[in-house]
Amino acid sequence: AGSFQDAGVIQHAYNLNFPLHVFPASSAQHLAWSAFSVSSPAVVLETVKQASPQGRTVVVRLYEAHGSTVVTWLQTSLPIKEAMLCDLLERPVGQGRLPLEQQGMRLSFTPFHVLSVLLVLRQ
Repeated sequence: AGSFQDAGVIQHAYNLNFPLHVFPASSAQHLAWSAFSVSSPAVVLETVKQASPQGRTVVVRLYEAHGSTVVTWLQTSLPIKEAMLCDLLERPVGQGRLPLEQQGMRLSFTPFHVLSVLLVLRQ
């Protein structure tokens, strides 16, 4: 019942096609941890990759999957020095640096829009 957005079809498809792999570990309790999170269910974090072999840079690629206009917050536990939008060749574009706020980085999406964010890590 409802729309594909309400049913979580995209998340279920990712779960089916990219299942988690479980490995035995010690029985010690560990806190849950995530390197990245996105505040909107309409935005999918598709790719996280090292940007350049010699530098401490990471590219995060996200897209809007529900056909909506949405603002979301990208949060990370990584030590970020600066963040900027980049093109698919990982060259900085547009308005320069993204403000790093307590909630993370504010990103605006139009329907089915793809954004790439270049993150420079602290040493």
